[in-house]
Amino acid sequence: MKRIKLFFCLITLVLLPNSAHADAFNQALKSGELRVGVSLSEPWAMKDKEGNFTGFEIQIAEQLAKDMGVQLKLKVVNWEDLINTLVAKQIDIIIAGLAITPSRALHINYSNAYASGGIGIAASIAKTKHKDSLSDLNKPKVTIGVVSNTVSEKLAKRIFNHAQIKSFVKTEDAKNAVIEGKIHALISSSPIPHFLALKHPERIDVPLDKPLLGYKAGMAVNKGEQEFLNYLNAWITARDAEGWLSAKHKFWFESLDWKDENDDTNTNRQY
Repeated sequence: MKRIKLFFCLITLVLLPNSAHADAFNQALKSGELRVGVSLSEPWAMKDKEGNFTGFEIQIAEQLAKDMGVQLKLKVVNWEDLINTLVAKQIDIIIAGLAITPSRALHINYSNAYASGGIGIAASIAKTKHKDSLSDLNKPKVTIGVVSNTVSEKLAKRIFNHAQIKSFVKTEDAKNAVIEGKIHALISSSPIPHFLALKHPERIDVPLDKPLLGYKAGMAVNKGEQEFLNYLNAWITARDAEGWLSAKHKFWFESLDWKDENDDTNTNRQY
């Protein structure tokens, strides 16, 4: 009798993960609801003046849910809490421009890349008009602005090791410093340098055609969600091949055509 009970206990333990802990993909299809974690920052995800969600990631999440035949449920999460929220299964997927890195991949599974970005330079025209090369910024009398505790800060300290690195707690303070000519340049995640140049062409210049450091962004799901990954990779491949992804990225990241409806939002996310 004890052997029989032990046998049934072992069977229960084997079957439990498949029944009580259904994978997020099939659970979403069954429930008709896809829970997507986003982090508010223009132009990835934001709210317009009417309080409606809009942005690059929002359009991606909306189309993904539509193609899956489910309702989209957005959950706004602080940037630093996205992965923990996913691991805790409070959301099914992260769609938030999350850079693909080996350290993060230890805790989550990434889809194929669906967007790219990088870290660039926004230079004060007034402060750098006599600077002819990148090496001219690496001087003791030059002040480079960064946001503290970011990859941009680490990169600036490595590349501009002879310049003065001024760290700001808030992105807005860093942006204002370069706009007002208080620092020579700002090292920051895209599209911040590009947007600053578009908004203030008489004050800000983007001296580099390519970022100092590039990265690829992927959607993220929990470990073991292979069926979900298969679908996401197929979805990204199809939407990329037809030009839908590149068209959306161009609209949100290479122009300010969308800005009139979201004039009170800020670009604050840092890689």
